[in-house]
Amino acid sequence: KDFVQIDVSKKIFNNYVILLSKRNIVFLFGIILSLLITTQTNVLNNSTCLIDMPSGVSKWFREPETCDICEGVTEVEKITNISSSTFYSNFIHPAKPVVVTDGAKYWSASKMFTFDFFKNLYRTSNIDDESSFCQFFPYKTEFTSLYEVFEMDPRRANLEVGQKPWYIGWSNCNDKVGKILRQHYEIPHFLPNTSENIALNWIFMGGPGQGAHMHVDNVQYPSWQAQLKGKKLWRLAPPPECFYKCKEMQVVVESGEIIVVDTNRWYHQTFILPGDISITIGSEFD
Repeated sequence: KDFVQIDVSKKIFNNYVILLSKRNIVFLFGIILSLLITTQTNVLNNSTCLIDMPSGVSKWFREPETCDICEGVTEVEKITNISSSTFYSNFIHPAKPVVVTDGAKYWSASKMFTFDFFKNLYRTSNIDDESSFCQFFPYKTEFTSLYEVFEMDPRRANLEVGQKPWYIGWSNCNDKVGKILRQHYEIPHFLPNTSENIALNWIFMGGPGQGAHMHVDNVQYPSWQAQLKGKKLWRLAPPPECFYKCKEMQVVVESGEIIVVDTNRWYHQTFILPGDISITIGSEFD
């Protein structure tokens, strides 16, 4: 299945303009006013939070980017054998996306992590005990939890012909599972010594033809994502206010490579290319 090209820049820019129209500003003001009224009881009761703003809504009111992150950047560079100091000065400080080709080359996770590995790992770790604290992304599947994913028909799990395709993601919040996962990967060698890797892991898994829609994240720090199996096409688009100064970019991340990108500022879309199942693991870092 060919990757369908979409004029993402135009689509996001148009949506961005619409959101800023007077009509929508009035509409948003009405929603906020309604929330203020309905939460007055909590305020009187010394509630610690006036309004629990949805994460998606918070992006509407973000500060405009200066476009320094993307101006003059025309491709996602692939590098190898880079020092942490060079990595920081050339890519982290300017928030420039990059792929490190030897980033996960020697990790045992590339061989160990499979659908059955995760299935057995979570089943023996009482997945239900802490599943409510994890974030689960069903994407276009019917699954509502990680537990349901691991209950799917083995033929579908193995991506057999004629079976319904699937792609999901989740954050690990089980300490026991986290310790086992860390036995098979390490903090990327190119990150500065002063950098702290966030303990929360994100895992994405699925078959060819699937992936995540164009979006921007609402996390605190930049992220790295290691491609352990399969290969994935990434599309990166600049913030809406930078569309006339910056370009969209594409890059294929192969098995053993790590992509580093500030997903809070770069809009991104992924598409799993034909071949093996795609399994990735990643995390934030400061």
